[in-house]
Amino acid sequence: MLMSNWHIGILKNWHILNTMETKQYTAKDFKSDQSVRWCPGCGDHALLNVLQKSMAEIGVAPHETAVISGIGCSSRLPYYVNSYGFHTIHGRGAAVATGVKVANPKLTVWQITGDGDCLAIGGNHFIHSVRRNVDMNVLLFNNQIYGLTKGQYSPTSKKGLITKSSPFGTVEQPFRPAELTFGSRGTFFARTLDVDLKTSQSVLTAAALHKGTSVVECLTNCVIFNDGAHGWLADKTTRADRSIVLEHGKPMIFGTNRDKGLMLDGFNLKVVTIGENGITENDILVHDAHCEDFTLQMKLALMEGPDMPIAMGVIRAVEAETYDAAVENQILEIQAQTTIKNFDDLVDSLEQWEM
Repeated sequence: MLMSNWHIGILKNWHILNTMETKQYTAKDFKSDQSVRWCPGCGDHALLNVLQKSMAEIGVAPHETAVISGIGCSSRLPYYVNSYGFHTIHGRGAAVATGVKVANPKLTVWQITGDGDCLAIGGNHFIHSVRRNVDMNVLLFNNQIYGLTKGQYSPTSKKGLITKSSPFGTVEQPFRPAELTFGSRGTFFARTLDVDLKTSQSVLTAAALHKGTSVVECLTNCVIFNDGAHGWLADKTTRADRSIVLEHGKPMIFGTNRDKGLMLDGFNLKVVTIGENGITENDILVHDAHCEDFTLQMKLALMEGPDMPIAMGVIRAVEAETYDAAVENQILEIQAQTTIKNFDDLVDSLEQWEM
């Protein structure tokens, strides 16, 4: 059979990927030869670099990695990663990523999606992949706007935002990704900011190591259609007072001078100042990302200004059975109970007639 140059190239790449020796990977190993076609200043650039560093840190080979996306600016990311990849159709990234993981359980699967792709047309696929707890990592790039289709409001756009599709301001209340994740019984939820590279890398690495659906809300800036959407948080001079980076087992302390903390006031969270009114560090809540009951984790995830900091870092990370492992175990159990081991056995087991 004659093969085109394209087919020969595919086979060569497959051979190279599958004969790579075990080694210590660097971010460069996960960079493709494609030119990155995002606008200068787009927050996606930073997250791509952080993702490649995290991939190197967890040590999974490029040929054991798959990056799946739907449609949108962020969904171009698979082109820029040296791994297996699939740029699918609008909103269906979660469905395809689920199929990839179930069919190839040993692959590390990343789903790259945006607030429009994930929470509008892809909303149904998103909540069910989270409910099933498929072992994959979902990076939800949230710039609160449709960028690729030129500036319409998205499911996460703030009420009142003036856009091309809401010239008088949107009258809708936005989705909050944390609510959807927790409501779908998610086992992992984290949040990061495009310009906070240190937190971003630690969060993405933690997401990759988690067994189950890891949802990371990545707050990104669209410099063309919604510039400054997260500017109040991106400003480095005030960020420490407006955000709190949560770490499991550590007190919830934040602020430029590390003198602010979180306590409970009845059923609500409140900000206190250490040293005032007799409050010491021992009075500050300690973060428990592993608690099965997500009541407090939800409160942390939904904090927003002006009086409360926004929670960053890993907010929830609990263990639960994964969908792909359950499917694989079920198949093995059924195979052990039957004499039918392959297609020929199946055909031979059926009623047959001689002609």
